[in-house]
Amino acid sequence: MHSSRRTFLHRVAGTAATGLLGSAPLAVAASCVAERGPAPPRPAAGRKIRAIAFDAFPIFDPRPIAALAEELCPGKGASLSDAWRARQFEYTWLRVAAREYADFWQVTADALAFAERALRLDLGEERRARLLGAYLELEAWPDALPALASLRRAGLRLSFLSNFTPRMLGAAIERSGLGGLFDRVLSTDLARTYKPDPRAYRMALDALGLEREEILFVPFAGWDAAGARWFGYPTFWVNRLGLPAEELGVSADAAGASLNDLVEFVTAGA
Repeated sequence: MHSSRRTFLHRVAGTAATGLLGSAPLAVAASCVAERGPAPPRPAAGRKIRAIAFDAFPIFDPRPIAALAEELCPGKGASLSDAWRARQFEYTWLRVAAREYADFWQVTADALAFAERALRLDLGEERRARLLGAYLELEAWPDALPALASLRRAGLRLSFLSNFTPRMLGAAIERSGLGGLFDRVLSTDLARTYKPDPRAYRMALDALGLEREEILFVPFAGWDAAGARWFGYPTFWVNRLGLPAEELGVSADAAGASLNDLVEFVTAGA
């Protein structure tokens, strides 16, 4: 792999990893954004949005994974979380590029094994199992249930479109009490690929039977917002950590810090 590609993967995956699991530098960055105040969402500008497709993490809070890593590896939890999540992203992208698919549960286990070796840790079977198991114990952010209920009352069809396996999505939905709110629960595992592969984004078109402009995609990560815009979806980025947009030549139609901002955006044009 050329050095420029290694640099790209390191920078993007590193941003995604720390943004998801919460490192000190990004916490500082998020606090600076918070002081300025988030930009208000732009209204839906007459778009006829009929359905919303969500990535998993706008709905499910990943922070307990990082907290558990620190509990099990005091003083090294942040480094472990960052290295683990960075390799998760890199492995999904590399497997798509090489057409060597493994599902997200396997990728997550492989990424943890690499991070453990890279940091010269010895987690042992029990701690390793607890860290992996944390992905089956995710619960919803506090704003998720009321926001989803509001969107349902507005007549919108709701769907997941996530790299999570069906088992991972099912466990999080059950633990969070969100059963019955989603019309479709789409895992890219069914297409044996990962976002931002266009085949992954196309799953919502096929499952919902709608046009691109009728489906609003809601990501957690900036790279996922860019991927959805490349595909042609209108996109609202739930940017809970106040991160800058990726420099990829496209941007989300609007962004907000919470699902409440999403509800405001969607209902503004109603």
